[in-house]
Amino acid sequence: MKKLRWPLLIAILAVVAIGLLLSSQKGSLLTPIAEPVVEPASGGIYTEGLAGSLVRLNPLLDYNNPVDREVDRLLFSGLLRFDDRGIPQGDLADSWGISRDGTIYNFSLRPNTTWHDGQPITTDDVIFTIETMRTEDSPLPPDLIAFWRQVEVTRLDERSIQFALPEPFAPFLDYLTFGILPQHLLGKLSVADIIESSFNLNPIGSGPYQMDHLIVEDGQVVGVVLSAFQEYYNTPPFIEQLAFRYYPDSASVLAAYQAGDIAGIGQVTADILAQALAEPNLNLYTGRLPQMTMVFLNLGNESVSFFQDADVRRALLMGINRQGMIDQLLGGQAILADGPILPGTWAYYEGIPRVDYDANQAIALLRQAGYTIPAGGSNVRQGENGLSLSFTLLYPDTPTHKALAQAIQQNWALLGVEANLQAVPYPELVSDYLDTRQYQAALVDLNLSRSPDPDPYPFWHQAQASSGQNYSRWDDRAASEYLEQARITTDLSERERLYNNFQVRFSQELPALPLYYPVYTFAVSAEVRGVLIGPLFDTADRFNSINNWFLVTRRVSDTEPTPTP
Repeated sequence: MKKLRWPLLIAILAVVAIGLLLSSQKGSLLTPIAEPVVEPASGGIYTEGLAGSLVRLNPLLDYNNPVDREVDRLLFSGLLRFDDRGIPQGDLADSWGISRDGTIYNFSLRPNTTWHDGQPITTDDVIFTIETMRTEDSPLPPDLIAFWRQVEVTRLDERSIQFALPEPFAPFLDYLTFGILPQHLLGKLSVADIIESSFNLNPIGSGPYQMDHLIVEDGQVVGVVLSAFQEYYNTPPFIEQLAFRYYPDSASVLAAYQAGDIAGIGQVTADILAQALAEPNLNLYTGRLPQMTMVFLNLGNESVSFFQDADVRRALLMGINRQGMIDQLLGGQAILADGPILPGTWAYYEGIPRVDYDANQAIALLRQAGYTIPAGGSNVRQGENGLSLSFTLLYPDTPTHKALAQAIQQNWALLGVEANLQAVPYPELVSDYLDTRQYQAALVDLNLSRSPDPDPYPFWHQAQASSGQNYSRWDDRAASEYLEQARITTDLSERERLYNNFQVRFSQELPALPLYYPVYTFAVSAEVRGVLIGPLFDTADRFNSINNWFLVTRRVSDTEPTPTP
C-alpha cells in the first residue's frame, strides 16, 4: 500500500486540475461554431449512362431517337423554351409580340449571341433551319412539314424575324422550340448531304454545352463528352464537363453505376426501380410524362348504344380500381388521371370533380340506368331493351397493357359488365380500328410529347369525330365551343378560363375514361447537387435546370473551390 500512495495522489491531483480547466472553458465549449457558408462553384465532371446508342447529334435528325435528343438539348438552342408549367420563355429570342388578330408573330434575337465556333447567330440561321425542315426530303413527320409550309417567314433584319399564319392559332409558340442549325456550316448542303455530314458527330450549336470529343472503344462510339460553353448567353453551367456513356439496356446502366463507372442513370425503368431505390447514395427524381392512358368508348357505335348514357360511362370509370392498378401493376410509377389536360400545367383545373373507386356506387348507377342482372342465371346486366352490357375491349399487344386490360375486365365483371379482351399490335389498333371507328372500346396511350400547349381540340372537338382523332366520336357543342375559342385567343388568362370550362364539361360527360399519367424517373449520385425536375413535355426536359447542377462548392470567404465529398 505504501508503494501505491504517491501515484494515487498524483492521479487525484491530475483529475482535479482537468476539472478546473474544463470549468474555466465551459462558456467557450457551449458557444456554437458557425457552419461555413458555401456556394456552387465551377468545376467537376458528371458522367451519366443512357440506354441506347448515338446516331446523329443534330436536332433535325433526332426526332425518333430520345438519347440523341437529350444530348442535343444541351448543344442547341431554340427561339423559345417552355417551363414546367408550359409557359413560354425566351431562349435565343429575348422578346416577341403578337398581332391583335393572332396571325402575325414578331421575334427579336438576343444581342451578342454566338455559335460555339464564335460566329454570330442571326435570323438567317432561323430561316435556313425552317426552310430545311419543310423541304420534300425533310426527315420530320409529314404533318409537321405540312404545318411549316403554311407559315410565311420574313427576315426583318439580322436580329428580327416575322411569322405570318394563315389563321389564328394560339398553340403556334409550341412549334418554336426546334433546335436552330448554323447556316454558315450547313447552308450549302442538301438534306441528304446533311444526313451524311460529319457535322452530326462534331456538331456546332449554341447551347450551354459544346462538343468536346467522342469516346471510342474498339472502333465503336460508346460515349460523348461535352464541355461548358463559357460564352453562353444565359447563365453558364457550373459543371465543367458532362460525359454520356451508352449501354444496351437499363440493367447495364445500373450495373455501370454500381461499378463506379457513372454517376447518373438517364432513366430508371420499372425493371431496375427496386434496385435503384436500394442504392444509399443515389437520389431519384420523378416527373410527370406528357402522356395519358385511357379507355376510349365508341359513342357512335350503335351495337354498344349503352355507351351513349353518361351514367353508364361514369359507372364504368367508378368501377375501375385505378389506384390499385398503378400500385400493383405499374410499381407506383403513375399519377391518377382526372381528365385530358396534363396536371401541373397552366391549363390544368384543380377543381375537377374526382371520381373515386366505389364498386357499390357504380352498381347503383347501373341499376338507376335500368341495367339489371337477368333471372336466367347470366352475370351480365341487361337493359330494358334486352341489350347486355357486353363489348370487346381492344388493347395494345404488350405485357403491361395485357395486365391492365385483365385488371379492368375483372373490375367490371364485379359490376355485371362483360369485357371481352382482344390484343392488337399498336399500329393496327390505330390504323384498322381507331381511324376507321370500327371498334367498341379500346385501351390506349396518348403521347403528347413536345407539345407544352394543351390544345385538346384534335381529340375532343366535334369536327374531328368522323375523320380526325376524336376517336370516341364525342359530339358535344358546349365543349367544342370552349376548344374553338381557346385555340384562337392569345390571352393566356382567357384561354385558362376556357380550358377550365372544358375540363368541367369533360368530367360531367366522360366521353372516355381517364386512367393515369405515367411518370419518368432518373437517378443522380448524391454528390451532384442543385438537381430539380418538374412535369416533363419531353424526356430531355430533365436538363432544364442543368445550369444549376453543381459538384464543386466554394466557401464564401475563400477563393479556392472545395470539392464535395
